[in-house]
Amino acid sequence: FKDGRFVRTFEHMSDLSHDQLVTCMVGRDIQDIYDYRPREHQGTALRVKGLLGHGLQEPVSFSVDKGEILGFFGLVGAGRTELLRLLSGLARSKSGELQLEGKPLTLNSPRDAIAAGVLLCPEDRKKEGIVPLSSVAENINMGARRNHATLGCLIQGRWESENADKQIRALNIKTPSPDQQIIYLSGGNQQKVILGRWLSMPMKVLLLDEPTRGIDIGAKAEIYQIIHKLAASGIAVIVVSSDLMEVMGISDRILVMSEGAITGELSRDQADESRLLQLALPRSRG
Repeated sequence: FKDGRFVRTFEHMSDLSHDQLVTCMVGRDIQDIYDYRPREHQGTALRVKGLLGHGLQEPVSFSVDKGEILGFFGLVGAGRTELLRLLSGLARSKSGELQLEGKPLTLNSPRDAIAAGVLLCPEDRKKEGIVPLSSVAENINMGARRNHATLGCLIQGRWESENADKQIRALNIKTPSPDQQIIYLSGGNQQKVILGRWLSMPMKVLLLDEPTRGIDIGAKAEIYQIIHKLAASGIAVIVVSSDLMEVMGISDRILVMSEGAITGELSRDQADESRLLQLALPRSRG
């Protein structure tokens, strides 16, 4: 079944392959799920020089362009999540320099990153991404609310209602009502609510930490479409994932991390499972 409709019956397990099942669930071939679309990049959005902080064993340097999807791959403990925490102001760096569109960027807190348009969808969305007992509308609007409040403190009910409805439609968030508590939504729809929150605000760089973990295959395909649309609009997207096929499927360029350091960089054409895993495995120590 898909979206409440019968799709197909397989009489025998021997007739069913993984790819066939995915195709029935999503409605298109498995190679199309990532929906990769090449696009032009529009100059450097974020430049990182010699960044060092908790979880990083060596200074990290890289850049990401406007309109680029930059993937970070690594095994558990590689330092990927710690890097995004530094880039989002959740953790303080010990040294290094950040530049956003050529201008110095200082992050003392997440508020600084949000004000600059560097926005994070965290790995643990239930603990760090959503307010579980609040409504879908409340979770969408909470970030941009202050920008639309009268006299800086009076909530604009009309704007909040219209914005929540807009994001629910645009992102195909499946909810009985904007007033539904978000805790009752599926993982994929919770993730789309977080994306809707950031789409309600000015965005220059989107940081995605394990964006499809714990999400069904159909919702994954929808998340990938959203990521590609954001990149096509000129937003720089950094995707951290331990899902090798996901990183290879959606990224323009891939950086690999191991033991708190960047160990390699591969273009989309260069990337294959063997190379990425070789770079991700811990290095032997003499």
